Amino acid sequence: MAKCAPLEPTDAPAVSATESAQVFAALDLGTNNCRLLIARRAGEGFRVFDAFSRIVRLGEGLNGSGRLSSEAQARTLGALHICAAKIRRRGVTHMRAIATEACRRASNCDEFLHRVRRETGIGLEIISNDEEASLAFLGCMPLLDPDVGHALVFDIGGGSTEIACMAVPGPDANSLDLANQGASQLRGWHSIPIGVVTLAEKHGGQDIAIEAYSAMVAEVEAALAPFETREDLHQLVARGEMQMLGTSGTVTTLAGVHQCLKRYDRARVDGCYLDFETVHRISRDIAAMSYEMRKAHPCIGRERADLVVAGCAILEAVCRTWPVGRLRVADRGLREGMLYTMTRAARSALQATAAERPHVNTWT
Repeated sequence: MAKCAPLEPTDAPAVSATESAQVFAALDLGTNNCRLLIARRAGEGFRVFDAFSRIVRLGEGLNGSGRLSSEAQARTLGALHICAAKIRRRGVTHMRAIATEACRRASNCDEFLHRVRRETGIGLEIISNDEEASLAFLGCMPLLDPDVGHALVFDIGGGSTEIACMAVPGPDANSLDLANQGASQLRGWHSIPIGVVTLAEKHGGQDIAIEAYSAMVAEVEAALAPFETREDLHQLVARGEMQMLGTSGTVTTLAGVHQCLKRYDRARVDGCYLDFETVHRISRDIAAMSYEMRKAHPCIGRERADLVVAGCAILEAVCRTWPVGRLRVADRGLREGMLYTMTRAARSALQATAAERPHVNTWT
C-alpha cells in the first residue's frame, strides 16, 4: 500500500494505545475520480494502510446539461459502495468525505447526496474552491523546498483546476511548523472552471489535431491570466523565488511516461522532477498519439486515453504562464491534507480530555 511518511519521524512523540485504535478515512469525490485513503497515526503524521481509486466520471455531460446523469451517478455509487465496505471492514473511527467541482455545479446535487447517504451511509460534504486548494497545499507540504521562498501548487481536476501560491518559511522551519501554519501562508489562490473532462468534452478527446490542441492551451492561458495579473507572480519567477509543484493524474501520468515505466509506480513518481522542456516534449508526443496508441500505453490506458491530452494542454498553459523551469510531481494532495487535519485534531482532542481529568496521586 502507499505510505505517507510522518512529517517529523525522528523526534515525534510516541503514539498512545488510545491513538493507535483510531483509524482515519479521507474520501475525495471529484469530477473524474473517486479516491479513498485509510490510515493510522504515525508520530506527527500518518501511515496509509488501505487505499482505493476509480475513475467514475461523475461530471460526464455536466457542461451541456447542468445535471449529474443517471449513468454517472450509477458508476459513482458503485465505487462508493466499495469505499463504504472498506470503511466498515477497517473499523474507521474518524472520517471526512468531500465532493468538489461536479457537485458544486450540478443542479441535482442535493438529490444525489441524499441518495449516496441513503444507499451507502456516506455523508458527502461539498467544499469550496479555496478549502480545496488549502487542503491540497497541506497534503503536499513535505515536498516543498524550504530554500525557495514561494511555492505555486496546482491541481488539475476533472471539472476545474486549482492554483495556489504560498509563502514558504525558510530552511530553519521544520516540516511540522510548515504544516501547522497551513492556510495562513497562502498568498493567493485561483480556480478556473476548466478540467480534463470539461476541456475534452469541448474540444474532443480521441484523435486531436495540433490546431485543436493549441486552442486548448490558449483557452487555459486566458483563464489563468487574471490570477497572474492580480498576484504579479512573474516577478517572483524572474528572481528565482518560486518553485512549482503539480498534483494531479495528468502530472503523474507524464512522469510515468517520461520514465518509460511498464506499469505505474508511485514510489518512483511521487517527488520526482520534470523540467519544462520535458513537459513540452512529452505533452506534444502524447497529443500526437492516436487514441488507440494512448489506450495501449501502460501509463495512460483506456480510462485516461480520452482525457490525458486535455490534461497536457492545461499543464502546458500553467508552465507557459509561470516559466519556473521545472516542477516537482506529487502523487498526494487533497486526501493527505484531510488526513493530516483529522489526525492533528484527534490528537488535540485527546490531549484536552487528558488535561481535564483529575490528577490521582498513586505513590505512598
